[in-house]
Amino acid sequence: MHHNGLRTAVLLGGLSALIIAVGSWLGGGTGVRIALVLALVTNGVAYFFSDRIALSAMRARPVSEVEHPTLYRIVRELSTQARQPMPRLYISPTVQPNAFATGRNPRQAAVCVTVGLTKLLDEAELRGVIGHELSHVYNRDILISSVAGALATMITWLSYVAVFFGGSDDDEGPGFWGALLMMLLGPVAAGMVQMAISRTREYQADEAGARLTGDPLALASALRKIEMGARRLPLPENSRLTSASHLMIANPFSGSGFGRLFSTHPPTSERVARLERMAGYRR
Repeated sequence: MHHNGLRTAVLLGGLSALIIAVGSWLGGGTGVRIALVLALVTNGVAYFFSDRIALSAMRARPVSEVEHPTLYRIVRELSTQARQPMPRLYISPTVQPNAFATGRNPRQAAVCVTVGLTKLLDEAELRGVIGHELSHVYNRDILISSVAGALATMITWLSYVAVFFGGSDDDEGPGFWGALLMMLLGPVAAGMVQMAISRTREYQADEAGARLTGDPLALASALRKIEMGARRLPLPENSRLTSASHLMIANPFSGSGFGRLFSTHPPTSERVARLERMAGYRR
């Protein structure tokens, strides 16, 4: 838990240094001052509003207990069993089956599932997925994951802004070339942020979630279905979705485009094999 907090601090500090360095290169002393303000704003937004950014990327909305009583019951039961606060629940209109958790800590956490997920999985499989996402919350994975996604989104946005505001009046500064470099560095920096997310966290959440629900095979079955559904209905690889893709339980993209650079998901076959070994399953 403390390790994730330290990694988050290093991530925020490293990106601040990058923004200030680029500001210095583009505008000298004035650029440094502007970049410092941008770095402070970026860090503040990434830390305090990362959950809203992720939920907005998936067009998610709060879901009521009347609307989805089974989902509410599963989350309430598992939260009570873990002796943790119940997270806020959201649903995305996306037809692709997927889910993710976001927020800074268990008290500010949110769990989001897609419409496609609720239609594809049975109750035991849905319970397995919710157990996985709650384990991300309890393991404090969501802090660095949410902040990383928010920073990736903002870096990409800033790179686009640089195209319009990167020039200099006297043509002595980097001007157009500086703006072009910033535009190119945006996706690269976003990819570096995604690399801060360890692939082992999915294995750990799978194991912890299976222990929480007591049913590793239900989660294994859900992962198979989700992977097939994601392949049939891949999400568009726009900047907002690629920056949030690492939060999801399965890679939401086809794997053939730019989104593959942002993938932090281990192979589903290996995740399923580990869960089957947990259950003592023998083929």
